[in-house]
Amino acid sequence: MDVQQMIVAANKAQCFVSPPLSTLIITINTPSLNPNTPSKTPMRTSLSFLRLFCPLSRPQTVLFRPLIPRYAAPRFSPSFSRHFSVSSAPFSASAVGFVDEKEREEEERWDFSNNETEAKFVFEDNDGVFADNDMKHLVAPEIEVKELDELPEQWRRSKLAWLCKELPAHKAGTLVRILNAQRKWLKQEDATYLAVHCMRIRENETGFRVYKWMMQQHWYRFDFSLATKLADYMGKERKFTKCREIFDDIINQGRVPSESTFHILIVAYLSTPVQGCLDEACGIYNRMIQLGGYQPRLSLHNSLFRALLDRPGGSSKYYLKQAEFIFHNLETCGLEIQKEIYTGLIWLHSYQDTVDKERIKLLRKMMRDSGMEEGKEVLISILRACSKDGDVEEAERTWIKLLGSNDSIPSQAFVYKMEVYSKVGEITKSLEVFREMKKCLGYTSIASYHKIIEVLCESEQMDLAESFMKELIESGMKPLMPSYIKLTDTYLRLNCHDKLESTFLECLEKCRPNRTIYSIYLSSLVKVGNLGKAEEIFNHMGENVTIGVNAKSCNTILYGYLSSGDNSKAEKIYDLMCQKKFEIESPLMEKLESVLRSSRKGVKKPVSLKLSKEQREILMGLLLGGLRIDSDEERKNHMIRFEFNPSSIPHSILKRHIHDQYHEWLHPSSKLTAGNGDIPHKFNTISHSYFGFYADQFWPKGQPVIPKLIHRWLSPIVLAYWYMYGGYRTSAGDILLKLKGSSEGVKKVVKTLKSKSLNCRVKRKGRVFWIGFLRTDSMWFWKLVEPYVLDDLKDFLKAGCETADDCAVESRDINFDSASDSDEKGSSDYSEDDNP
Repeated sequence: MDVQQMIVAANKAQCFVSPPLSTLIITINTPSLNPNTPSKTPMRTSLSFLRLFCPLSRPQTVLFRPLIPRYAAPRFSPSFSRHFSVSSAPFSASAVGFVDEKEREEEERWDFSNNETEAKFVFEDNDGVFADNDMKHLVAPEIEVKELDELPEQWRRSKLAWLCKELPAHKAGTLVRILNAQRKWLKQEDATYLAVHCMRIRENETGFRVYKWMMQQHWYRFDFSLATKLADYMGKERKFTKCREIFDDIINQGRVPSESTFHILIVAYLSTPVQGCLDEACGIYNRMIQLGGYQPRLSLHNSLFRALLDRPGGSSKYYLKQAEFIFHNLETCGLEIQKEIYTGLIWLHSYQDTVDKERIKLLRKMMRDSGMEEGKEVLISILRACSKDGDVEEAERTWIKLLGSNDSIPSQAFVYKMEVYSKVGEITKSLEVFREMKKCLGYTSIASYHKIIEVLCESEQMDLAESFMKELIESGMKPLMPSYIKLTDTYLRLNCHDKLESTFLECLEKCRPNRTIYSIYLSSLVKVGNLGKAEEIFNHMGENVTIGVNAKSCNTILYGYLSSGDNSKAEKIYDLMCQKKFEIESPLMEKLESVLRSSRKGVKKPVSLKLSKEQREILMGLLLGGLRIDSDEERKNHMIRFEFNPSSIPHSILKRHIHDQYHEWLHPSSKLTAGNGDIPHKFNTISHSYFGFYADQFWPKGQPVIPKLIHRWLSPIVLAYWYMYGGYRTSAGDILLKLKGSSEGVKKVVKTLKSKSLNCRVKRKGRVFWIGFLRTDSMWFWKLVEPYVLDDLKDFLKAGCETADDCAVESRDINFDSASDSDEKGSSDYSEDDNP
């Protein structure tokens, strides 16, 4: 640089020179972006600026460590990837608990050996060492950074001091603009100092933004120490998304993250109530051992193991391999294996469809060798395992141990014992156990009623089964549907069609409509030749979206028409099955071919998969509501992942309808199996190039965006499914729609809605925009979408009705009269008069 350029640079620097310290103390409430313009910087930033003059010789700063519960177990379903729809705000200890699934009056769940009240491991102790307690003992690399007074240029010291003061006071957009304005002189060392300073004053979010800005500069050189320190800070604040982002950056640079980063990221995942985090924690744990070669601390093994066991609804059984891997690592590292590890592993094995009794026997021996007594959980697990194969001898030995223990016997133990005897055909003993339960516990559980009715139906003792069913109804316990289904299925097998019909009608009076029991009744009508009534029931199933028709019901009515010679109606059912892409059973296809050849040129050839107009509109509504699309590396094939909130009643109703709508696109693992009518809360389509248009419009580069042509696609049916999937009705009767994307995209959506005379307000919270239809505006929105809302959801979603039901946690505290949480004031609140 020549002399003239140095003089110009010095003159420019004068604009950024901060006043002396004494002057700053006097004018502390009015710091500014430049000396001539007043600013609204809060006092906390000015106080943070005073810390600039403290030496930076101690990079190990005091960390903010929000506590997490002793049992850091997220309650969510497994996920397929690491993209999450959550705000980046940290979760406190009180936020870790997730809302338990509300027990609907009529659950379509038949296997009550795995019901939610029992299928959850109960820890016998409250002691132990957990991973969050060990974070302060982890060693991280030191950051080497120059002090301000070590910089030779006065103008550079002044500018850095000014940036340290101003950056924490601004949000992302303004912060980037300020940094971009300094690009001519900011270098790697300067930006590193800014990021470290932000971490020192606990402005970690600002430090992260500075780090991301650094990465986009041409002079950027990867700094392992800085990345590690920042990742650890973000993880300790439970900002797992940002921590994972830095973690991946480290790996992409060909480096192995430090032990502290692995440990802290796992703890951050475990302490967050977001779907998919447990799977991510397991993946990071495995890489910590296999990639990093680290030996995790005992506390981390225990915390992850407890999280696996604390999954609701018996879903823990799918994590057996991961639990065995943790157990293996504890053994090979010579760490203490606590009693609950043995107990939990036996518990997981007992829930498998095929029980490895040799492994259970070995684990019990290891417990005894370690001087541990078998507690109630182990004995219950042994009974559960015995009920799978009818091991009466082992079950009776275990029962004697249960009676001799000081603990009370849980009701599920009686159910398992009943099942053991039923496996070997000793129905009388099953009845004795059922009656013994009432004597021992003073009550009879709903699961025991379902089990005894199932046992009696399998042995065809229908009189006793009917008497127990009557007793169950009089008790007022719910649900009744599993027993009704078992009764009607047995009547169909025994050709007792009159009793089947009366039981079916009684079920409709007491329970929510259900496809399984409708299908049984339809089979009965076809079997007796009552095709008129069968056609009426079939049409009712098709008209009621909460029931719906499937391949089985279509094949049933098709068999009836072909058997009776009603070929015209058989052809209509064939056309319906082709339209819905249902598979026709082979024996029926042989009969159908001769019918079609006589009336048509031939059988329709299978056509390639293609979305209908209704499917396309539904898909767009779901994508606006947060549906995800995953693409392969070449972006040639794409997979749609349907995920529904298990604690949401509207989602529990909607998922069956969506499963039926896209059944031909679903992956084989997501399709229902025979005898299982329960729709999972998460399923996915096959990977197909047909979804490329939607992936490019809504999920380019793996991130949600709002398409540029969204104004063409906001039809009433799209809005209805957006509302059903990603919307809420508040307690005051207002309607909120959740949307992710850019501010410009949200403006397009708002403009389009207002062109339809739908006035709305917009509020941003974190990465999520909330579009609110308040007061009378909600009624206009409801009138537009009501014809397309599922009938069973109208009571939950109708606008203007006050309700005591809880909305989603993330929408409870939305105030459309206040500024957005993550944007500058006015950037996302649109005026009522902002019409196109």
